Amino acid sequence: MDLDTTRLLGAPSPSSSSFFTNSWTHDVFLSFRGEDTRCNFTDHLHKNLVQRGIKTFIDYELPRGEEISQTLVDAIEGSRCSVIVFSENYASSKWCLDELAHIIQCRNSKQQMVWPVFYKVDPSDVRHQRGSYGEALANHESKFEDEKLTNHDERNFQDNMKKVLRWKEALTKAAKLSGSHYLEGRETEFIQNIVNEISLRVLNDTHINVAKYQVGIEARVRDIHKVLDVGGDDVRMVGIWGSGGIGKTTVAKAVYNSLVHVFDGSCFLENVRERSIPYGGLVDLQNLLLDEILREKEIKVTSADKGINVIKERLSRKKVLVIVDDVDHLDQLNNLVGGCDWFGLGSRIIITTRDKHLLTSHQVSIIYKANKLNFGESLDLFISWNGGRSKNLDDDYVKAAETVVKHAQGLPLALKVLGSHLCGRSIDEWHDALDGNLHSDIKKTLKISYDALEYSVQEVFLDVACFFKGRTVYDVIPILEGCDLKPKYAIKVLVDKALINIEQGRIGMHDLLEELGRGIVYQESPNEPGERSRLWFHEDVYRVLTERTGTNNIKGIIAKFPTPDDICLSGDSFSKMKNLRLFINVNAQFYGDHVDYLSNELRFLHWPGCSLQTLPSTFNPRKLVELYMPRSRLSQLGEGFKRLQNLTSMNFESCEFLTKTPNISGIPNLQSLNLDYCTSLVEVHPSVGFHDKLVGLSLEGCHNLTLLPIIKSKSLEVLNLEYCRRLETFPEIGGKMDSLHHMFLCGSGIKEFPASIAYLMSLKFLDLSSCENLTNLPPSIYELEHLNEIHLRGIRKLVTFPNTMKSEVLGNAESLPLVLPSLEAFTLEESNLSEFNFLRTLDCVSTLSILDLTRSDFLVSIPEWITKFVNLRDLYLHGCKRLRDIPELPPKIVKLDASDCISLERFSSLSNILKGKKDSQMIKLVDLSNCQRLCGNLARDLTKKQNILAKEQITLFFDHLLSSRKHGFQVVFPASFEALSTLFRCHKDVKEHDESCELLIEIPPNFKCQNQGLALYAALDNPQKNIRLYHWFLTKISVNQPGVEPHFIQFDNHFRKIGSGHVWLCYVRFREMFYVASVDDQLAHFPVLVDDQITWPQSPFACRVNFQNLTADSLRFKSFGVHLVMTQDDEDLSIFTEDGESESDDLEDANERFDGDNCVDLCEDEQDSEHDYFSCEDNEDGYFH
Repeated sequence: MDLDTTRLLGAPSPSSSSFFTNSWTHDVFLSFRGEDTRCNFTDHLHKNLVQRGIKTFIDYELPRGEEISQTLVDAIEGSRCSVIVFSENYASSKWCLDELAHIIQCRNSKQQMVWPVFYKVDPSDVRHQRGSYGEALANHESKFEDEKLTNHDERNFQDNMKKVLRWKEALTKAAKLSGSHYLEGRETEFIQNIVNEISLRVLNDTHINVAKYQVGIEARVRDIHKVLDVGGDDVRMVGIWGSGGIGKTTVAKAVYNSLVHVFDGSCFLENVRERSIPYGGLVDLQNLLLDEILREKEIKVTSADKGINVIKERLSRKKVLVIVDDVDHLDQLNNLVGGCDWFGLGSRIIITTRDKHLLTSHQVSIIYKANKLNFGESLDLFISWNGGRSKNLDDDYVKAAETVVKHAQGLPLALKVLGSHLCGRSIDEWHDALDGNLHSDIKKTLKISYDALEYSVQEVFLDVACFFKGRTVYDVIPILEGCDLKPKYAIKVLVDKALINIEQGRIGMHDLLEELGRGIVYQESPNEPGERSRLWFHEDVYRVLTERTGTNNIKGIIAKFPTPDDICLSGDSFSKMKNLRLFINVNAQFYGDHVDYLSNELRFLHWPGCSLQTLPSTFNPRKLVELYMPRSRLSQLGEGFKRLQNLTSMNFESCEFLTKTPNISGIPNLQSLNLDYCTSLVEVHPSVGFHDKLVGLSLEGCHNLTLLPIIKSKSLEVLNLEYCRRLETFPEIGGKMDSLHHMFLCGSGIKEFPASIAYLMSLKFLDLSSCENLTNLPPSIYELEHLNEIHLRGIRKLVTFPNTMKSEVLGNAESLPLVLPSLEAFTLEESNLSEFNFLRTLDCVSTLSILDLTRSDFLVSIPEWITKFVNLRDLYLHGCKRLRDIPELPPKIVKLDASDCISLERFSSLSNILKGKKDSQMIKLVDLSNCQRLCGNLARDLTKKQNILAKEQITLFFDHLLSSRKHGFQVVFPASFEALSTLFRCHKDVKEHDESCELLIEIPPNFKCQNQGLALYAALDNPQKNIRLYHWFLTKISVNQPGVEPHFIQFDNHFRKIGSGHVWLCYVRFREMFYVASVDDQLAHFPVLVDDQITWPQSPFACRVNFQNLTADSLRFKSFGVHLVMTQDDEDLSIFTEDGESESDDLEDANERFDGDNCVDLCEDEQDSEHDYFSCEDNEDGYFH
């Protein structure tokens, strides 16, 4: 048995168990000043308490000292109630004051009762420390002052003064509690009244037995304490809701025990459901409630209506704790705890129930859902009931116990029953018990909720148990609606009664409830599965279909086999199943090309891979809701599909023998028609184009489709004609279509579009990529004013765009409409356009954010009017081999991909940065892979301007980039990286096959992170010259302090064909690393970093930087490095000064610290190389290579 299992089997700690059970060593602890009351008042009080049977602690013989003894501490903590006798000289005793402070502490931590007795003193003097109490405390403070002067011990003095503050706080809190006040009179009667009150409270505080093994209780009680908020003055009702056997009553008992002493009265009304059934049951419960709280035998109500008034009258001024357990009817709540105004301020009412709707109907807004036990708690509880704590637990026992625990799925009742039932039995008997029927005790408890359901809800419960567990609510509701049920209502009821749960839109059900539901169906006919209403067990399904033993009782079948199994159908396999509503094939392999009969009662036919060539001629499923038959051998659907009022979805994907679609005019509610990859499909029936309810039409991959009907569907939202390669003509649009918003035409054979495309008023997305035959677009395309995205990737025959002249389709308005005013993304990748000046005529200057001109051969220079697109963020220029110049770009650009622009010579943004122009901003992500000519020019300009050595080019280049912006950035460019070992002294060379490496950099004490950051580099290579669409790697930066989340930097969608010798440089600010981004910020490219949303680590700390290559098959990393970036004059960032040295001695010392002893995996500095460090293939001056 492994260590983790041993820990799981650990017994509950004594503290956790005693918190909820009667573990007090005494009923009362007496705190008093001996010289004032020991021989008179306190002695008489002690004797009267003992005579009443109240176990009382009094310290007659304990020795006194500077601190109260452990015996006294244990006595205080072990007492249910503390009685504090405040007398004239009580505060003069440090011993008494220490007792008091500990008593108040236990009241807060252990919810103990405290009863103050003010014996011949004014409570206000105690509360405000006046009179003798003020004098006594002043004397204590004076003595502490004298001790400090004598002993010269300042620390001890401070500790003593803190102790005085605790004493004062304890006196104030104790004096505010309700208690007894005596000035003069009959002392015997006063003592008797105290004893009566204490006796009543001790009696009320008698704890309820919670459970033999209290596993997992403490955490749940703490959760309920939070929602109860016992310290508040409001009256609060809280519901505890969950399925049968989940432990609601057990938790409620533990909560009751933990809080009962805080209230003036309390009552636990257990098992209300059963106790209210007999005649007069509710009246008996009302009397029990009154008797438990008031303790007055003369009060007895005789009717429920009278009981309501008495409860409201007698309890409306008392602070009470009432638990109403196992409620199943609203009348029970209305007669016992009808409203918050029935009870006094501070009262708490707890209701346990299986029915959440009862709580909401009673206006209980705070509902605690009782959760099942986790695996460790479940294992602990099972072994406790199984007697395993007295055994040596061998591996076989533990494995068997774990199997049982998984079966119980955290249900405490099941764990208790199974643990007791299997105690003393062999492991083989355990397995037999689990393979058999649900244990009768568990079944009885769970079936209570089922029996209380109305018939239609029971039907939904059984359908979920047999067919729909784990399916989405969205899918199940239409099916059950088609079965003449009311699933929305039923599902709500089942959720309220904790028989199912909905998580992330899927229906969940406890395995034991699933077993219960299937057991109910099994009992319909234990020996003959064909007589049952539902079939789900694979052997039963096989038997019924192959032996043809089905009957009219069968409503649903699901064919789900452990391994795909072969079922040979015959003509009469379904002939006797006249009431079959659901047929779901998950993985069975059916053989046989026909059946003579299918039920016309079918609502849901889910039969992928159906071997039938035709459906039966008598099949007319007028109640069918969903038909799902992908990959079937059907060639036609038959006459029965002409009038199907309820059918909403048909899926015939990859039905390779289907040649034509049916007439769907008789299917008025059809919403989805999927004919993807029906490769024999030649034509689509005209009714498809005019259908009023059709929302989605998909014909992707229908290679032989040549003609589509006119489209005039008002409801159509999505049209997919991708890879319909023989479809050359796009159909006419028969009128305005307000719903269609997405059209997928990628890879289709369409040559041109009709002018009527302008009728697609709401079109947002148009993908024409790889339409190799497309030669022109109509001018009317410009009238699609809601179009957000248009993709024209790889359309080589499209040479020009139409002029932006008004079409004649929508009439002649006096003023021209705006031209594509909503366009956000425009893709022209691999286009063969002669120019793209048409862009400047579009009215999307404020909306266009993504422009993709990848591999555009026409592009020689980016026109200057590009700056008018003020919100352009992403510009893709990859592979524009003729491009020579990139001018100034729009101000919000964050991503520029200019990789493989081999002719590029000028890039204004970078040139301006290197020239030191103050307004120049570095783009957040720049890819200059294989741009050797540009980088050679930049290097040459740097050398001439700064008169620096060749090896300093990269350093100075990076320094300029850092000074250009206050945000992080990434850039990749061709360069040799030898000089980086000087700049990044904290670096590591990577072995050839390593996919990751890690560096550690330490941040010194008193370091201010606000304006600092980290610089990172990676030396890249592609020795095999592999071409890959995506090369990417991930950098993770972690800080060794709690609460600081790791920061990730991802560089992807680049290096499609990277040459040898490239460098990735990155700068990330600490401000960005430690920022906790909101959802809005995550969507923003430059979020506003608010300081109160930044978790700043406390220096010193260490940053662990992990580099991971995620495409190691085609991209190699030769080395990585990290360096701390400092600020100069609180403005400019720098890691390099003009003489190549650090700006200050402090920085140099810090760098030595980081790059030397405190940096992991360092390499020795490389010797200076004889060549330059920017690469340029065509340079001949000796500086570049």
